[in-house]
Amino acid sequence: MIEIKDVTKIYKTGDVEFQALYGVSFTIRDGEFVAIMGPSGSGKSTLMHILGCLDTPTSGTYFLDGKNVASLDDDALADIRKEKIGFVFQQFNLLPRTTVLRNVSLPLVYASVRGDERNKKVEKALFSAGFDRSHFLHHSNQLSGGQIQRVAIARALVNNPSLILADEPTGNLDTKTRTARL
Repeated sequence: MIEIKDVTKIYKTGDVEFQALYGVSFTIRDGEFVAIMGPSGSGKSTLMHILGCLDTPTSGTYFLDGKNVASLDDDALADIRKEKIGFVFQQFNLLPRTTVLRNVSLPLVYASVRGDERNKKVEKALFSAGFDRSHFLHHSNQLSGGQIQRVAIARALVNNPSLILADEPTGNLDTKTRTARL
């Protein structure tokens, strides 16, 4: 599913350069679960953004399902993100004055899933994340940190993606929820 070879990432601000990734190489096969660990500032989020087709490496190659990601245009990359990848970002990236239902439905809106099918998928994802209907119409800015994180997880799962990229996915969850299978 994923093969990266000698991937580097250098950020430039004026004359200052910062290298976040140094020749990273690995392969992840379908069905594998992989955790990438390291201290803050070691490049984990940068790598996740590259794997999620949100950023490009400075050098090296990245193949996703056998396709060289560098050869894809913006529309093809958007299609990959929409159809194949679920994201749980470290900062969640929920819309604060939008309901839980709407936040979770956004990937389905982009994928043109409509009506009853969309509603069923959203409800299933929210129930899997431990919500009941009483929270569906709350805005994300009315929720606790752990609830916000569970909404972000539900949003990542709602499209049943083949790849889930999660940056600190259990950081705000209580012990019981961390060990539950979502």
